[in-house]
Amino acid sequence: MAKLPPRERILDAAEELFRSEGIRRVTLQAIADRAETTKMAIYRHFETKDALVAEWLRIVAADYQAAFDRVEADHPGRPREQILGLARFIAEGLPGISHRGCPFINSIAELPDRSHPARQVIENHKALQTRRLVAMCTEAGLPDPEQAAAEITFLLEGAQVSTQNGSIDRTSDRLMRIVEGILDRSL
Repeated sequence: MAKLPPRERILDAAEELFRSEGIRRVTLQAIADRAETTKMAIYRHFETKDALVAEWLRIVAADYQAAFDRVEADHPGRPREQILGLARFIAEGLPGISHRGCPFINSIAELPDRSHPARQVIENHKALQTRRLVAMCTEAGLPDPEQAAAEITFLLEGAQVSTQNGSIDRTSDRLMRIVEGILDRSL
């Protein structure tokens, strides 16, 4: 099997290390070692570690936006099913985050400076996610779409944190039932 190009190997290594150890604990040398390359190769592709972190989070954000795209394509004109599809996407991913947690939540905890390029990626992603969810809630005919989107966002993000810290059992099932309850309230 052919070896991936250096940029892809660097991003793969960074993702694995950032998810398992956190951003601040991971050195560029550790990423270079994992990617089987050099620190100089990292600097050829990414001006700084911050730029590498931001690019990794852009990729993670694109995966979440692709989930929105999938549920919209799978359930055209059926916003209630789209919203449930998003909740299911998160619910099905909960077992995978049980050790380390949500990469956005963890990254924000490590990046308190709001001007950090990776922090800006997260904030832009979350704003887009909120706009898309509000639009779905509006299309679903919910009486207060912004409130419903806020409640669903709290649930999705809270389920991730609760799974990570082990405070709630059967998180996936509970998440789905609560989101269904929000949607049913408006019927």
